[in-house]
Amino acid sequence: MGNVTIKLNGKEYEVPEGITILEAAKAAHIEIPTLCYLKEVNEIGACRMCVVEVKGAKTLVASCVYPVSDGMEIQTNSRRVINSRRKTLQLLLSNHRKDCLACVRSGSCELMRLCRELQVEESGRYDGEQTPSEIDGSAIHMVRDNSKCILCRRCVAVCEKIQGIGVIGANNRGFATSIGSPFGKGLAETSCVSCGQCIAVCPTGALTEKDSTGAVFEALEDPEKYVVVQTAPAVRAALGEEFGYAPGTPVEGKMVSALRALGFDKVFDTDFGADLTILEEANELLERVRNNGVLPMITSCSPGWVKYCEYYYPDMLGNLSSCKSPQQMLGAVIKTYFARKKGIDPANIVSVSVMPCTAKKFEITRDGESGSGYPDVDISITTRELARMIRRSGILFGELEDGAFDHPLGESTGAGVIFGATGGVMEAALRTAAEQLEGKKLEKLEFCQVRGMEGTKEAEYTLGGRKVKVAVVSGLGNARRILDKVRDGEADYQFIEIMGCPGGCINGGGQPQWPPREKEERHVLERRAQALYGLDEEKPIRKSHENPSIQRLYKEYLGHPGSHTAHRILHTTYGPREIHRIGDGQEA
Repeated sequence: MGNVTIKLNGKEYEVPEGITILEAAKAAHIEIPTLCYLKEVNEIGACRMCVVEVKGAKTLVASCVYPVSDGMEIQTNSRRVINSRRKTLQLLLSNHRKDCLACVRSGSCELMRLCRELQVEESGRYDGEQTPSEIDGSAIHMVRDNSKCILCRRCVAVCEKIQGIGVIGANNRGFATSIGSPFGKGLAETSCVSCGQCIAVCPTGALTEKDSTGAVFEALEDPEKYVVVQTAPAVRAALGEEFGYAPGTPVEGKMVSALRALGFDKVFDTDFGADLTILEEANELLERVRNNGVLPMITSCSPGWVKYCEYYYPDMLGNLSSCKSPQQMLGAVIKTYFARKKGIDPANIVSVSVMPCTAKKFEITRDGESGSGYPDVDISITTRELARMIRRSGILFGELEDGAFDHPLGESTGAGVIFGATGGVMEAALRTAAEQLEGKKLEKLEFCQVRGMEGTKEAEYTLGGRKVKVAVVSGLGNARRILDKVRDGEADYQFIEIMGCPGGCINGGGQPQWPPREKEERHVLERRAQALYGLDEEKPIRKSHENPSIQRLYKEYLGHPGSHTAHRILHTTYGPREIHRIGDGQEA
């Protein structure tokens, strides 16, 4: 297809034939507001915020679905267009529960932002019946409040098209239309995997993670409790965005200082747990290869992916690594090894994790996650929740001096920090497995073929004279395609990394939220990943098996990777979950 010439706001542009007016405007550096649009995912023109005036057309058209043609003349900011957008916002507000001051999205709400830009007042012109505030808090990780829903359907599109699950959709018709699970069931009654990607794309406060900050503050105020915290690698690459830093700015030092200011007794690094995971996982992989075990082995760090496998691929649970996630491994070590060394009763330890992931709220409740006899982790909060705690406590984040994690459970390697990006677990594992199989030091530590934001990546390496074929997958829709190939005998991998969220933990459901178009234009995910790889390069030790604190842990407590003690403390089991079916075999 060739190019066409169009006029945008009186100025001529040459653009590719067949693209939409919205895409053409973006290429011309003209912003058209949207509320429902998600590129290649939700292009339905439902919100009517993106309407523009096209010469010769009788009505305003939705720019996200209307293709350009040669000679087309378009006005994106005429009085007629602006008035239409203002009326749309007024109508949305008329059916919106406006508790904006107390809403967790206050300041980051896309609806509020557009109202501010178009000078639409809260009271509006239209009064009448409103959608009742019926809260669905049945799921362990999130809350839905449809009185704040604008029916943009972004959540529906992401759940179905990106994650391939589809447990939510539009119920009823007309004014009674609402987004929810089939037949009004609570989300907990569906096969939801707790990934939180629906929360990540919601433009308002209709979808939020379940807030656990109150429980953390309560623990911190209890003099009888010894409260420790650990932070995931992806958190340090995104937390700064909540305080005005550019996307992907590493704020590890300020984050640690903020956690100390909040009153935690110890501040540990989940990267230590990541290093520990690599030793156990690499040992498990080598054992499977040497003893004709179940292959391919698939990583088990992502709780959303694990839950997905239990629901949708129970016949492949034997492929899952038995290793706990880094969060759970570190939690188990805190309540066993650390508690013993410090003479602390694990019953008095409150173990808190800060994660980019809403599925971690589910993971801490799983069976088989209590190495000490007590839950490995007691409370899991998201990156956003930590930011709220910092602000609520009056801590001036930008003015903090850089702090350092507490050792030994805060000592980590570059391999541990890259866990937060898709491909990072695979690369970290390859650094250790390659040296063990080759019996010599690696000259080059970067395995670049498994890096990048692509949803599926493949690579083949020769390690110890043996060819090892690997795959890296992020996003559950991509996981389904890879697993179907493996199940059908069309793919021959030895090792697969799967992350539930597209892009990995840097794009977890608990990370700072951005309007989708701005997130894409500012390359937020790429910059977060670059931050982690930059931290990896700066580390004096970049291979998990060379972490001296990990070596000491095995010497003093665990024995060796795969030992009886290691299996008791650091490994777990999985089981099939029943897919909820509602009427005529429909999945929920």
